[in-house]
Amino acid sequence: MIIRHIRYAVIATALVLSGCSAMPTKWSQPPMAIPYQPSLQQQIQLARIEQILHQPNIPQATLATIYYDRGLLHDSLGLRDLARLDFNKSLDLNPNQPDLFNVAGVIFTQMGMFDSAYESFDSTLDLAPDHPYAHRNRGIALYYGERYELANDDLLPHYQQDINDPYRVIWLYVNDIKFTPEQANSLLQQRYAASDKKDWGWQIVRMYLGEVSEEQFLTEIAEHSKNNEELALRLTEGYFYLAQRYQQQHDYSTAIMLYKLALAGNVYEYVEHRLSLLELNRIFMAEQNAVPVESAAPSAES
Repeated sequence: MIIRHIRYAVIATALVLSGCSAMPTKWSQPPMAIPYQPSLQQQIQLARIEQILHQPNIPQATLATIYYDRGLLHDSLGLRDLARLDFNKSLDLNPNQPDLFNVAGVIFTQMGMFDSAYESFDSTLDLAPDHPYAHRNRGIALYYGERYELANDDLLPHYQQDINDPYRVIWLYVNDIKFTPEQANSLLQQRYAASDKKDWGWQIVRMYLGEVSEEQFLTEIAEHSKNNEELALRLTEGYFYLAQRYQQQHDYSTAIMLYKLALAGNVYEYVEHRLSLLELNRIFMAEQNAVPVESAAPSAES
């Protein structure tokens, strides 16, 4: 298990940020990005929204949009409770908002409130049957709710709409491990072979298939991220999917470490950041109740 033995130095981050072409090959700590911080633009936007809300006679439809936009800002800053308050205000003013119901469903999934998540995604699809993300997000919620067949009913058509999206393949695989475990690896290989393999996310699939080692996987992220933003995004994804792998092996201490690393970049909007919080909560609750917790991620032998 290479993650226990290969440690990467934080100097990798410094070199990526400084644009150096020569990268060291031995590390003492895992690669880390400088965590996201609230940008000046976000802070200005929040201040402007606050000023607008103090104006009289704002039309109801406009006010609903303002609360929705502020909710998205709060959500992007990790202020989930403030985001939910804004979303609720927006829905009270205008209940015909499929995107808002979709975001609310994602937040409910993160909180482990799966029935509320299903209802939110159902509302999204009632209002917008062709919504680009609601089926995927409902499929993920159904997977965490241990409704694997229903999750497949959402995730498979979503994958078929774009077979070159690696994340659609990954989440199908995550669910397949539970739904059809005897076919999961072969289906992953078939879907990988049918893709154009262009997106960076296919590197995650290659790692799952054993075509690249964990060491190569993390080294590629550290060496080829163009800047700190890209490094933070890729590490959030990379550590989450590595954590899933170790969780499936019941190596919870390593999984916990990796989920915490996935959280370290403060990439609040990424589903991998949100689900790292959910996974950590599930592990800790299981430990308290002495109930084994399994993730649907592949084993290290995959």
